[in-house]
Order: sequence, then C-alpha cells, then structure tokens
Amino acid sequence: MTVLDERTAADRRRPELAAFLRACRGRITPKAVGLPPGPRRRTPGLRREELAQLAGVGVTWYTWLEQGRPINASEQVLEAVARALRLDGTEREHLFRLAGINAVRAADPAAAALDPGTHLILDQLNPLPAAVCNGRYDLLAHNTAYDTLFPGATRPRTPGGRRNSMWCAFTVPPCCNPFLNRDTELPRMVGVLRGAYGRHLGEPAWEEYIRDLAAASPEFRELWARQEVAPPRNSLKVFRHAAVGDLRFRASYLTMPSTPEAYLVVYTPERPEDRTALEWLAAHPDTPPADHRHQ
Repeated sequence: MTVLDERTAADRRRPELAAFLRACRGRITPKAVGLPPGPRRRTPGLRREELAQLAGVGVTWYTWLEQGRPINASEQVLEAVARALRLDGTEREHLFRLAGINAVRAADPAAAALDPGTHLILDQLNPLPAAVCNGRYDLLAHNTAYDTLFPGATRPRTPGGRRNSMWCAFTVPPCCNPFLNRDTELPRMVGVLRGAYGRHLGEPAWEEYIRDLAAASPEFRELWARQEVAPPRNSLKVFRHAAVGDLRFRASYLTMPSTPEAYLVVYTPERPEDRTALEWLAAHPDTPPADHRHQ
C-alpha cells in the first residue's frame, strides 16, 4: 500500500471511528457507571468529559478523537477508552481497527477461487442447505438444497439484484421473502457486517456495497446507522416455504483458513418435522418456494 493509499484509508477510518465512539458513549447511562444523572442532559448517555474522566484521558484529546481529527492514539489509551465504554471483544477489535492499530487488510475473497474440495463438501452436505460466503455475505458457492430454499439469493430477479444473502434479506419484497425472524436476526447480521467493514474501509467494492444497500433498503440504512458491532455466532433462522410451511434451522458458521474471511454456513434442522420437510424438498427439487415474479 502506498503512502497515499494509507492516508486515504486513514481519512475514511476517522469519521467512522468518531461515529462509533459517539454511538457507544450514548448507550452508557450515568447510573450504570455510578455517576449522578445531573441536570439538563440534552441527549442520553455520558458526556464527553465524563467518558474522558472514566478513561483517564484528557477531555480535549478525547473530544478531538470523537470529532475524527487526525491525532495519534496509543494502544494503551485505546484500551482505557474501550474499558470506559464497556466494549466487548468484538467491539474492542472494531475500535482498534478504526483507529488504525493492527488494521490488517485481507484480500477480497469474492475474487478468490475456492478449493475443489469445498465444492465436494457442499455437494455431500445435501439435503442440508449449505453455502460459502464472505464478509459481505456474497455467495461464493452453494449446494442444491440451498438453492431450493433461497432462490432470491442464488438467482436474483430484481434489477440490480446480487447473489448475496444480506441483499436478499433486505430487498426481496415481503410477499416473496422467506426470512421470518427478522427482528432478531437482521440487527445481528448488520452488526457482523459492521465488524467486517472495519477491515475494509475505503475499499471501492465495500463502499459501493454499503452505499447501494443503504439506498435500496431504509431498514438496512436505519440498522447501519446504529453503529452496533456483533460477533459471528451460530443462530436460529426461521424461514417459510410455500410447499412445506415454516422451517426452523440452526445456522452454524465454520471458518475456512484457505480462503481469507470466507466461511461455510450449514443449516441444520431444529425439529424432526424440519428434517422431514428437507427430505421432501430434496425429492422434489423443482417445487417453487413461492411466487418469485417480484424477486
């Protein structure tokens, strides 16, 4: 990376760092840290001077940091800020990346070729739906069972549609969207995306993706503005298929060291009836999950 590229990346990180710090500070109440509420608080959360006091740093320095000014922040000082903000491990890692400490850029796995063995594994996992994705939720590969359940992601039909599970979740109309437990899962997915984004600030493919998805989905735009960061973890997914009804899966995520930032997601039936439905769909692969005219 050239000096100019590094400067551009830093210029991109600073406003993101400022927004993240403000969001985290706004989530901490004075009561939670043993401070009196005080009069005339215009916004919820701690004041800058209170956060600076808790972290043991100068008010002016912290104010400049939160304003996105080009100042240096040592690892020790950032640790103190992270403790004062009560950040968990994922949020702390995100903070450090945005501050330019240990910010390692990995190659974009969307352009990487998958090992032939990965495709064999996907095929062998049928009838369990399985796919390989990257940090942007791009679909790099998938098996037949995954395609049967999620054609809106594997075969997008809307103008500008992408082979991307996040894009499908936010942009496929409710009439055709199979994703049911959106209230719990979508904020978590956006939080995981936010953490990955911190490693790629300023990269054209990432910036275009976030910009386009925010323009296409007000719901994504609102969740993205929260500045919440979440760790990848196994979760319950609930979908609806027109032929077999509601399906509950345990989504398990497995990392792939041979392809940077890529992971294998496998959907395991949560109940016996879910497994029976999967087996039926495997025997009837041409059954459409819904009316996809609007996908």
